[in-house]
Amino acid sequence: MAEIANGTPPDPKLAGNGRFGLVRRLERHVQRKTIGGLMELFPLLVTILVMAIIIGYADSFVHPLIKYLPWEAPFVGSLTFTGVGLIILAILFYLTGLAVSCRLGRRSFDLTGRVLNETPVVGSIYGLTQTVAAVMSSQYRFSRVVFIEWPREDMIALGFVTGRAVSPSTGESLVVVYVPTVPNPTSGNMAIVVEDDVYETDLTVEDAMKMVFSGGIVLPDSFAFARLPRERGSHEFLGRFDSLA
Repeated sequence: MAEIANGTPPDPKLAGNGRFGLVRRLERHVQRKTIGGLMELFPLLVTILVMAIIIGYADSFVHPLIKYLPWEAPFVGSLTFTGVGLIILAILFYLTGLAVSCRLGRRSFDLTGRVLNETPVVGSIYGLTQTVAAVMSSQYRFSRVVFIEWPREDMIALGFVTGRAVSPSTGESLVVVYVPTVPNPTSGNMAIVVEDDVYETDLTVEDAMKMVFSGGIVLPDSFAFARLPRERGSHEFLGRFDSLA
């Protein structure tokens, strides 16, 4: 009290000691651990919540339809269990995938999409959902992850191989690389690169998409780069890199 009365600030080392210092350390400890636990459980809680909503909506859509089945069967009454809607929708999605894999089915869905896109209000909603679906299904359309020198020499950018072409006369191969923008991978740039000039990596498409969506915040535990020219025969392993927490 004498130090405060004389205008001299108390020693911070002394202020941190004693009962009040212990309480503050305990508060910081509880706060850090609570936030850490929340961040660890947050993805799991969101996943459970989203799955519960999806299952609930699917069941509420399918259960009324089961009552109007055109045939009588002993098992019909047992089709109202929780989750049956999700199972039936999964079967519907599979059959739709089979339909669009043939030319006639693909043309039918493309025609339906063009009509919906030209419809006022509906077109905006349909176009937005098309974009979201394209992002979600992108990992099934990209063949592999590579790095190319972009947008200038000595600077490399992550890209996804979307196509490949080979010269029948020289055997030289080109790859079409899609370089996404961060954090919205639905827009980006396209580059056609000699396949010998790309940097190969062991990154999976899923890990690469996480990097793009997070702006590089979410990194895999480790990944490697290598130059693997197919014609020159001078392979160069650039090394494996571990992400820092």
